[in-house]
Amino acid sequence: MAEPQNESADLNKAQPYSWYVLGVLVVVYILNFIDRQVVSILAIDIKQHLDLTDSEMGFLGGAAFAVFYALFGIPLGRLADNWSRVKLLSIGLALWSTMTALSGFARNQLTLSFARMGVGIGEATASPTAYSLISDYFPKRQRATAIAIYSSGLYIGGGVSLFIGAKIVEYWNAAYPAGGPLGLVGWQAAFLAVGLPGVMVAIWVATLREPVRGAMDGITSPGSPRPFADFLADLSTIVPPFTLLGALRRGPMALAINILVAAALAAFAWLMIGFTGNLPQWSAVALGYYAVFSWACVLKQNDRATFRLIWGTPAFITTTLGYGLVSLTAYALAFWSAPYAEQVLGLPKSELAFVLGANGAVSGFIGVIMGGRVADALRSRNPAGRILVILFGAIAPILPIWIGYSTEDITLFYVMNFLAGMFGAAALGAAAATTQDLVLPRMRGTATASFFLGTTLVGLCFGPYMVGQISDFAGTIVDGALVGDLRTGILSLIGVAPVSIALLLYSYRAIPRAEATLTERAGRP
Repeated sequence: MAEPQNESADLNKAQPYSWYVLGVLVVVYILNFIDRQVVSILAIDIKQHLDLTDSEMGFLGGAAFAVFYALFGIPLGRLADNWSRVKLLSIGLALWSTMTALSGFARNQLTLSFARMGVGIGEATASPTAYSLISDYFPKRQRATAIAIYSSGLYIGGGVSLFIGAKIVEYWNAAYPAGGPLGLVGWQAAFLAVGLPGVMVAIWVATLREPVRGAMDGITSPGSPRPFADFLADLSTIVPPFTLLGALRRGPMALAINILVAAALAAFAWLMIGFTGNLPQWSAVALGYYAVFSWACVLKQNDRATFRLIWGTPAFITTTLGYGLVSLTAYALAFWSAPYAEQVLGLPKSELAFVLGANGAVSGFIGVIMGGRVADALRSRNPAGRILVILFGAIAPILPIWIGYSTEDITLFYVMNFLAGMFGAAALGAAAATTQDLVLPRMRGTATASFFLGTTLVGLCFGPYMVGQISDFAGTIVDGALVGDLRTGILSLIGVAPVSIALLLYSYRAIPRAEATLTERAGRP
């Protein structure tokens, strides 16, 4: 691999190679979301084959992936700050592609859950490395646009996954009605087919050049001389029982607080398991939030400047949580729209996959690109201008969701689903760029990991599950089996918007001062 290059001779303009790198990163993100979202179009087949409920499918589509994606994003984000981001991304891509393929050999919920956890760990390398690379290849004035273009892979990949998954299931089941080679049925073959190509793309990624860290901002930030030792130390801060040893090293009071938080989260999980009957979901939630708390405590001790600019900055927290609730709705719709159309509206899989796949890809692409451009334009006039775009993403989808998931008219459903997806997608580039601007260059990988804690442990962890659980609660028993009410489950998403709006309004007021005092707060003893 070539030595790190400084592509920032002109700090106000991205170079041609920057756009080439961005194109490769978009391809990677497309594969990321194909592998992540293909489970949506396969949901009805998996439910029937493995005899699962809507809430159990919501766990597979959400927390089984999200918790491990979020937790490993923390140490991997720090590794991205200290080691070659290109190498890390290529290794991560090979890992998650392999785990997607292995999902095809799952025979029950447990084995499929483990495979989805592996996908989450591998995909945790993607955005910390990509966001950090983009920030070093593009100047601040183009950064939200570049991140928005990168983020378009989310919607293209999510849309393509529906089409590819449906076609593979259709052709495989037609060719092998009783199961094909190795006894695989259609949904299992689909996992194999979408997972394997990523291994080849990982080789392409490894040919990219590593830019000088922080050069675009005129603040060169060398990484740690001990990146893997730091990575293992960070990993130990999120894996129980090593978290207790880490707390003990910080003193008796730190250990007592850590145990108290662990006990409180365990008690909460026990109550929710009793209420919902879903052991995997709430066990994963308790593990995830406990690990994040333990990591934040270690970060506070070891890197106070990074802790101050992330966990100690209300503008960062409220932006992350506010957008996290926007993403909760987006993830829930991305996962459940296809099963809803198949189960409630009675649409054939091949038709809904084509229409919803194209629908999601085009609406998401338009929304995220336009949102990024508008966010950059507003940012040039107002330090908090990007928050207005995130607010739009929280408010604008409400009416399309209400209309689209109340109607029996197929065309109206497709149109409203398109609008809801486009409006919600507009917020992503603005939210991500805002959090990047609230930290120093050397902290961007960690900031990205922290930002994705919101989009995963809030959005992805709860969005698909919440819809599935409410669907089960509102459902009925037919021939001895529970049939969920997906319409009620999806419409319940509207109730999330007021909380998101309140958080974002606070961010709008807090961001100008947070940015103005960035260096001062980072250097404060």
